[in-house]
Amino acid sequence: MNRLERFYKIDALLHERTVVPRDAFLRELEVSLATFKRDLEYMRDRFHAPVIWDADQRGYRFEVKPKAAQQFELPGLWFTASEAYALVTMQHLLSSLDQGGLIGPHIAPLMARLDAIIGGGEASSGDVRKRIRLLSFGSRKMPLEHFSLVGAALFKRRRLKIEYYARSTNEHSAREVSPQRLVHYRENWYLDTWCHLRNDLRSFSVDGLRRIEMVDTPAREVSLKALDAYMQASHGIVRSDEKIQHARLRFATERARWVAAEVWHPDQVGSFDNEGRYTLELPFRDDRELVLDIMRHGGAVEVLAPVALRRKVRAEHQAATALNG
Repeated sequence: MNRLERFYKIDALLHERTVVPRDAFLRELEVSLATFKRDLEYMRDRFHAPVIWDADQRGYRFEVKPKAAQQFELPGLWFTASEAYALVTMQHLLSSLDQGGLIGPHIAPLMARLDAIIGGGEASSGDVRKRIRLLSFGSRKMPLEHFSLVGAALFKRRRLKIEYYARSTNEHSAREVSPQRLVHYRENWYLDTWCHLRNDLRSFSVDGLRRIEMVDTPAREVSLKALDAYMQASHGIVRSDEKIQHARLRFATERARWVAAEVWHPDQVGSFDNEGRYTLELPFRDDRELVLDIMRHGGAVEVLAPVALRRKVRAEHQAATALNG
């Protein structure tokens, strides 16, 4: 049996017999004493297995610990798609956050623990990271100190005074906000807040913060239910005061199979017609991000409604054609 199988065998024997003599382990595992000791040390170091030698009972057993302290769990032979993505994403995000080397000492223990979990199977954590890649595209740089201050205000429940640069209007504005939640969306960080200037919910890109100061005033609390209702009411991260509209898009047959597998919005509705085309309906407020998503499909998508969105996409196509000659 391979090493991981031996780990499971050791775990199973300890659970079945409570106390297991050394000779019984060697006989069941069919390994030398040196190999068995190395396996035990590995389980203790990498998986925090609470295996101890009981001199009175002349055998190995699990150390009895308070339930809250019991964190031992063997890894699976492999991870599900969501587990592998979550683990490697966590390492990717932690690495990308440490742009200035300021938080490395604080996250090092967590990185080591993730290495132990990921590398607990047939491959080392380094091999897993070589075989699973997360490719970033379009991420924007942000001052690390801004991110740290935002995080502190979030958990201390304090307001922030910010100077914000909006690229869409090329304007700066000063605001006081009550931070509610950090969101990582399409390779960038956004801060959902209650904006005291607009007296409403607003989302700001963290890289757009030009000045930030935490104040002693307690943050205004917004329920997560209300926050989700506002932030998830329409397509994309961009928010506006416009009323919610519903887009109706029809994708050509060759593109339909791809789009049908995508989630553009939690409340989207999609269906195929007899010709294999796919019609997608979804809510939106601000059309800027939606237009960009439509444009990436080129001539393989037709905007059926609303008329204003159809006209805007057509104008964008014409502008792009003219620019490319």
